Amino acid sequence: MAAVLADYERHLTSERDLTPHTVRAYLGDIAGMLEHAALLGHGDVRGLDVATLRSWLAKQQTLGKARTTMSRRATAVRVFTAWAQRTGRAETDPGALLGSPKAHRTLPPALRVDEARKLLAAAATRADDGSPVGLRDVAILELLYATGIRVGELCGLDVDDVDRERRVVRVLGKGRKERTVPYGQPADRALAVWLGGPRTALAVHGSGAALFLGVRGGRIDQRAVRSMVHARLADVPGAPDLGPHGLRHTAATHLLEGGADLRTVQELLGHASLATTQIYTHVTTDRLRAAYRQAHPRA
Repeated sequence: MAAVLADYERHLTSERDLTPHTVRAYLGDIAGMLEHAALLGHGDVRGLDVATLRSWLAKQQTLGKARTTMSRRATAVRVFTAWAQRTGRAETDPGALLGSPKAHRTLPPALRVDEARKLLAAAATRADDGSPVGLRDVAILELLYATGIRVGELCGLDVDDVDRERRVVRVLGKGRKERTVPYGQPADRALAVWLGGPRTALAVHGSGAALFLGVRGGRIDQRAVRSMVHARLADVPGAPDLGPHGLRHTAATHLLEGGADLRTVQELLGHASLATTQIYTHVTTDRLRAAYRQAHPRA
């Protein structure tokens, strides 16, 4: 089973070209399932059956795993068993018979429009001293809110990925899929300031073409961006404590509330399925109901 797991890792990395984070998640799920199968007496992938897979999922439930986690793990197993059969490592595909719990679609937290404005204004005030880090943070926040891109996508941007003449940014998303996302004038002004001098002040010999740099001059790390977003949101009284993904939710919510159609938001966010984008319709409907209850005398 260890040899099969190593082969599967090569398949995910080389053939499917998945990100290291996704590969680690898939391998962790499959390793846990194979360990469970070994405890039940299965010494080979060929011995896997749907009863074993269901037993493993049932154990996850007894451990208190969330429905979303169990749904993801069931999907990971189905992908693995299909690969095992396709490559001749197993005669059958027991994962095809495996169901998975329907995940609860929780409403993602998002800032109100006034809170988003206060966040950006507070960051700009902090950058009034002209510090390169402060001006970089303003550009990052403006770009995250303007585009709704993922924090990993932002950290992977190079200077040449920004087309300031057309005000678009070229993003490499999940599955190495490239998309072009527009941004507005406030983000463009913040980028112009950042690229006009502060970036050079932070740059070192090994900075390369990275758009955003850390304090030591290398490409900025996702953890640094998350810490910065949490810190800047703390400057906004009453605002929820969100990370960069919360700004992604905020951008999507405000786009839909402003009249954008769901298909356009799907393209901007880089969602492979429209079903993923549809959760934001629940956000806007929830806010609509709240406004109705507050405003209508007979609500």
